[in-house]
Amino acid sequence: MCKHLAVRPISVWDSEYGCAPFVLKTASIPADILVRLRSNLCLWGEPEAYSGKGRPKKHGSKFKLNESTTWSDAESVLELDDPKLQRVRVSLWKNLHFRKAAARPMLLLRVERLNAQGHLRLLKPLWLAWVGEEMPSIEEVWRLYLRRFTVEHWYRFLKQRLHWTVPKLGTPKQCERWSDLMPFMTWELWLAPDIVTDNPLPWQKSLDNLTPGRVAQAMGGVFALIGTPALPPKPRGKSPGWEAGKKRHRKNRCPIVKKTVTRPRKEASVAV
Repeated sequence: MCKHLAVRPISVWDSEYGCAPFVLKTASIPADILVRLRSNLCLWGEPEAYSGKGRPKKHGSKFKLNESTTWSDAESVLELDDPKLQRVRVSLWKNLHFRKAAARPMLLLRVERLNAQGHLRLLKPLWLAWVGEEMPSIEEVWRLYLRRFTVEHWYRFLKQRLHWTVPKLGTPKQCERWSDLMPFMTWELWLAPDIVTDNPLPWQKSLDNLTPGRVAQAMGGVFALIGTPALPPKPRGKSPGWEAGKKRHRKNRCPIVKKTVTRPRKEASVAV
């Protein structure tokens, strides 16, 4: 799908995808990658020129993110003022790679927040890697990752408030249908603040600008007015049972996979 787009897309990924297998498996996709890296990773630089003896080297000097003694000189360092983050320093290194992905070089970015005196405000910097074609300017590229935090909060809202992972559905099709409803529910909550009345819990304060969570809390009155296409609840009492002549279809069940743990054998004690 990426090859049919008018502009080459840029994908933003969390630190769980900052590894060699992901970089290798996405090599054939015509899209650029901006991925966060864990601070304990170890990268490798370009190898030295071939000496003519033995097998050519694949890796150069080691670059460990949490050991500044292994760092080479940065290609460029830029300090700028951001309206929200204030003073920011961005350092750039080129031609680094994972040990198992030497064929996929990448650019490394280190983003630090500074105070008015030029010292670090946060001890833990943000490490980013660019994999793909020509990278945007340093002033722009690190800001692209800030959009990722909005996506993370949305996923948390789906799981905690809209109960995305609560239903135990039986088939993949049912799971896909339930997941497809999540964006629709989000848009409904985003567009509905003007038609609901705040319904705070006893320990909550009233709000003028309702958040999506507070809108979901007040949607009961809207549902009572517009009704629902669902069938009414069945009355309590003795069940009428299965209808005569109605065919039964057994549910498809998947085989149970049991993982066994291999424990080392105890050595037989030798009597002395």
